[in-house]
Amino acid sequence: MPRVGVQLMMVRDKVAADGMMPVLEKVADLGYRAVEVSQIPTDEANVAALDKARSELDLEVAALSVALKSGPVNTGDALDKDFSRIVDNCRRLDVDFVRIGMMPFDAMVSKEATVEFAKATEEAAQRLAGEGITLAYHNHHVDFAKHEGETLFDIVRRVSPSVHFEIDVHWVQRGGKNPVDVLRDFAGQVELVHLKDYRVNTLPPSAMDVLAAGDVAKFMDMFALLVQFAEVGKGTIEFGPVIEQAIASGAQYLLVEQDDLYGRDAYDCLTDSMAHIRKLGYGDLT
Repeated sequence: MPRVGVQLMMVRDKVAADGMMPVLEKVADLGYRAVEVSQIPTDEANVAALDKARSELDLEVAALSVALKSGPVNTGDALDKDFSRIVDNCRRLDVDFVRIGMMPFDAMVSKEATVEFAKATEEAAQRLAGEGITLAYHNHHVDFAKHEGETLFDIVRRVSPSVHFEIDVHWVQRGGKNPVDVLRDFAGQVELVHLKDYRVNTLPPSAMDVLAAGDVAKFMDMFALLVQFAEVGKGTIEFGPVIEQAIASGAQYLLVEQDDLYGRDAYDCLTDSMAHIRKLGYGDLT
């Protein structure tokens, strides 16, 4: 059975302020049994804390985040310059998966660019497979855009047969697809799943003031931003069928993530998400 975990980018500010081990202790105390490392330095102190948490807190490290290539946007570990260190960290932490969180922006602009990214990703996946590590690609809504009738996601899947996938159900929904259908379609290739709800807010009263002042453009911007990230159970996604299909499709880790907390404390958000997962009857995964 899969384990329910946390995408640590949610608590990156707490790690920076309090240190890794106190955060991992809190995460474990909330009932989570795995973590995915993203947007947090993999320096010796953090890696040592993750290693310690494996034995002392029974926390598994589900995956490490990497970029395909280093660059001004990619400030963490990258496969082109940090390959040996990534492999060493995977072995030290008993990690089977590394994941690319997003294709580079310049890979999105044309079919040719997406194909070139996918070719390079396939080469990296084969190299990692030689070390016993699986490379996974994480989707966003843009992955369901099409070049010449083929989605970016399908291009990566076709050109990179060694690559597996991390399905983010919020971004699937925002991309206009049904998360259950996509999870079913990727059965056998999706060991990592992001549980993140999709909330549609109402207009704030201030929007009416903006409209009354005649600033239609600003009002329409506010209207377009009503979609939010949400705690599991606080939005419109039905997570019972999602979790069932994730399990059926071979998920090993169900990772709670929320890109924006809208002023809430991360631990409060994680508490709410865990409560809903348990309410649905999946307490045995925690």
